[in-house]
Order: sequence, then C-alpha cells, then structure tokens
Amino acid sequence: MLRLLDRGTKTLTCNACLHTMGLIKFTNKGIYCKQGDFYIDPWRPVDLAVTTHGHADHVKWGNKAYLCHDLTKSILQQRLGADLKIETLPYNKEITINGVKISLFPAGHVIGSAQIRLEYKGEICVVSGDYKVEYDGISTAFEPVKCHSFVSESTFGLPIYKWQPQQQIFDQIGDWVTNNQDKGKTSVLVAYSLGKAQRLIKNLTGHSPIYVHNSIENLNEGFRRSGVDLPETIRINADIKKETLQQGIVIVPPALAEGRWIKNLQSAATGVCSGWMQVRASRRWRSADAGFALSDHADWPGLLSAIHATGAEKVFVTHGFTATFSKYLNEIGIASEEVKTQYGNEEEEEQEILVKEA
Repeated sequence: MLRLLDRGTKTLTCNACLHTMGLIKFTNKGIYCKQGDFYIDPWRPVDLAVTTHGHADHVKWGNKAYLCHDLTKSILQQRLGADLKIETLPYNKEITINGVKISLFPAGHVIGSAQIRLEYKGEICVVSGDYKVEYDGISTAFEPVKCHSFVSESTFGLPIYKWQPQQQIFDQIGDWVTNNQDKGKTSVLVAYSLGKAQRLIKNLTGHSPIYVHNSIENLNEGFRRSGVDLPETIRINADIKKETLQQGIVIVPPALAEGRWIKNLQSAATGVCSGWMQVRASRRWRSADAGFALSDHADWPGLLSAIHATGAEKVFVTHGFTATFSKYLNEIGIASEEVKTQYGNEEEEEQEILVKEA
C-alpha cells in the first residue's frame, strides 16, 4: 500500500500554478530549476546536478558538484570517480538553495534512489526520476508526495505491462536454477549491475555459489560497507576456470550477455531478468533460454496509482511510451504533456561504464 505524504498541506490548489508550472523547465541540458539555479539529472555538464539515482542515464560525469541521497554517493564515486564534489541528504530532510526548498523522498527504484521535491512560494513540484511501487526488500519503499506538478517516467507505460508479485518471480527463478543444476548446467542470469543484480543476489539465498561480474561486485562491496546485507558472492576474474562455474550461478550485466566468455561455457542456460520479458517476442530477440519479467520500474497499474496518489494537477511524462501514457492521462482528466529527455538507455549506458572499467 502506498503511504501518502502531504507535508502538512491539506490542499495544493495554487492559483498561480494552475496557469503555469514555473518551477522547472526542460532544456537541452536537462531539467532546470531557474529559481534555484540547478539541474536535476542533467545530461550535459552543469554547476550543480541534483541526482535522483546512480544509473548512468541519469547521472553524468563533468558536473562541478552533485547533490544526492546518502547511499547514492558511493555509487557515483564508483562509477564516475572518487574525487567528485558530492553533498548528500537523507530522505525527508530539507535544505534551501536560493530560496527553493529541496527534499528527497524514496523512489523505490534502486538503492538510494530519490524523488526530488521542490517548493518555492507555495508551488510544489516533484521530479521522480525512475520509480517502482512494490517494495523490493532492499531499496527504501516508494512514498508518493503531494504536489502541483509531477514528472513521471513511462518506461512500461502500456496496459500490457502488469507485473506478477515479485516473490512469484523469484520462486520461478529459483526453480529454474535448481533444474539447471540437476542437469549439470551453469545458470547465467542477465541483470543490470545496479539494482537488479542485488535483488537477485538477496533472493537467491540458499542457491550457491553465486559468481558475479566485476562491475556488480564493485557495487556489492559498496553496499555492504553501507550496511546492506547481501549474501556472499564471488568475483569473476581471469583465475577462475570455466569448470569451476559448472552448476553454479553467474550474474552478468546485459552488455556481456552474449559475450564470448559466456558462450564458451561448457553447458549453460541463460535467463534474462527484465520487464521486457513480459512480452515473449523479447525473449526470442534476446536469444535467451528463459525470461523473467522482473523490473525496477513501475508497471502500468503502478504508474497510475503513483500519479493519482500525488494529486498532481499537471504530469510531465518522460522516457518510455510517452505518447500513449500521456494521452491516457489526459483522457481520464489529468493534464499531461510529453517531454523529450535523454533518459531510458540504461543498457547502452552500462556498456559505456564497462568500457571505462575494463
């Protein structure tokens, strides 16, 4: 169940913002708050980047300073460099920049992911970044926040996308791994290094050994230092022989799913963990042996429930099925507008990170 935060505001009707949502502008650098003179998840270098989470399509190298949640700091340092100028905030704590009140609320997307709440002269805007509404056991659960305007993703903004309860999916993955082990096969699970991989590791307790790619283990170590409880994992390196992996579990990022190293395993079955696996054609396109519709994004019902809970008078729809989702919102009486951004290419961005780490 979604927990609604109203920040002590019983009504959000604001005559000025019924006509204009003046707190943010969508520019060629990213989402800009003119009053505060900062950007949210900019894709070009700026002076101050307020960051929703650590996925590479939402955070770029080259900004003079970053503001993010406490748990996101180590991710930025791992992915962009240890010498970054980073300030952090916990959830529900407020700071003011040039008269704009800024606070972070859980987005439930990945560890440390945050919705950015902006308030200026009675107007409230929330930029959600990416989010999911089902609690995953690792990320802090999503909390909708009352606002006048809301910036929402629409990665899976089609009615066909409706997730099964995650425990049901993890049970399917566990059964699949057991079946592979009985057949002497290595179970290769394909998942994003940040977020999805950690969910798999936590829910594969009892299945071992678990081998992970270097990019995943680097993040695991950071999470453990931050107090996140993850089962033991083994870093894959040049010293590990392919025979050692037999009947084990191997977790790799999408960019390496069809790499030569995986193809050369003696006997392996590949399972792709992604919301796109909801559609069978996606599994065929991936040439996978199995597909599990496990996503760190909200499905169609989740998107709608989150938006309704905010009470927003205007919704800006970014990356995903923007046309369909925005049209539907307008049809049900929620003013909506499509916005073009450079978010949504998590897989391509992970490829860039792997190249840098190589």
